[in-house]
Amino acid sequence: MMPVLYRFTFTGPLGHVFAYLIAVGIVAYTAWSGWRTAVGPLDPKTGTYKEPTREQRVERARNQALIGVGVAAFGLWYALPEVPLFGKGKGEGVPLHTYGILIGIGFLGAVSISAYLAEREWTGEQGKKMREQIFDLAFYVFVGGIGGAVLLFNIVNIKDVMASGPQMGMVFQGGLVCASGVAYWYGKKHKIDFLRLADIALPTVSLGSAFGRLGCFSAGCCWGKPRPAGSLLAVHFPGSHVQDLIGSQTGGVASAAYASMSDGRNETRWILEKTGEVFNEAVPGAVRISEWVSAHGHTLPIHPTQLYESAVQFTLFVLFISLRPFRRFHGMISGIWLMVYAIERSTVEVFRGDGERGTIHGWFDFIPRERWYNISTSQFGSLLIFSLGAWLLWSQYRKYAARPKLELPAADRVTA
Repeated sequence: MMPVLYRFTFTGPLGHVFAYLIAVGIVAYTAWSGWRTAVGPLDPKTGTYKEPTREQRVERARNQALIGVGVAAFGLWYALPEVPLFGKGKGEGVPLHTYGILIGIGFLGAVSISAYLAEREWTGEQGKKMREQIFDLAFYVFVGGIGGAVLLFNIVNIKDVMASGPQMGMVFQGGLVCASGVAYWYGKKHKIDFLRLADIALPTVSLGSAFGRLGCFSAGCCWGKPRPAGSLLAVHFPGSHVQDLIGSQTGGVASAAYASMSDGRNETRWILEKTGEVFNEAVPGAVRISEWVSAHGHTLPIHPTQLYESAVQFTLFVLFISLRPFRRFHGMISGIWLMVYAIERSTVEVFRGDGERGTIHGWFDFIPRERWYNISTSQFGSLLIFSLGAWLLWSQYRKYAARPKLELPAADRVTA
């Protein structure tokens, strides 16, 4: 587990100049990206997009540059101890968080593959435009996904939010819902068949999730339930004695699992080390979880649920990409993916042990925390996702079965 790979610090005048050069580079890149990806109006006769005018390119470049200015300003405030016009900064430098890097790799991989598939799906000039639009859509999906994930985390932890303010955690399903909503809005705006787009994008979500769960493992979040002492299929997450790539301390950053398990105010349960059984009160031979963890400087042996889900999600990515040649109608891949994802997520949740992800016990105190029917928020969400996938698959199949199989409109043809 290595939450921070390296921390860049900007000390002295030269360091400050370098930080400002990076900020200028961010603004310049976002403006150039806006100019390059501008799209002209849709020609209803040919179904293709016209070349954008200079004014359209300038407008898009300006809008993108404003976003870049916001990102650069936040980065300067976070990295430097003092920023002109902003006053005192946080002075944290630029830490390379393993979690963030892996999330970024997964996201860029998913977007790149989606763009490649879109170019093949629509073909010709339309395919080239769709490739550019996928990269354009990626920004909105990223913002919507992060916002939705944070929002759902705060909803499921509403009691903590009301007591101490908003929390900075994320729940994947919240991000999936909001990102899907953004994609639907974008598709309506640009007259893109949403289900056709979803069939391309959803399998790549599994690739992004596979990398994201490796990031969870590096940060020690989304951890599993305790295992019996001496179990082979178990991991320990460390306390604050964590080093970065060059062997220096990472500022006392403990794993999320350790921080939670060692918190005696919230972790009040007991455990039998030999069996891994957890109790809400003291029983003969049991030890208090928070005291054991604090004394040992690392967590109990727990399920590496992050690795479980990463392996399954990568498998789903390969499986659904391989299924593309066998599609019969738009929405087929999406419906099956939603159903399989719901089953996979609900199964992994059985082995999860982090209470922060939220359970229905958090909403209804009369439901015992350790009972089997105290399902997690993600398991409840998976029930809804599975139902949506089944409905989508059935409704789209009925439309497909009712259509004449000859002379389908070009927009409705399924390609590999």
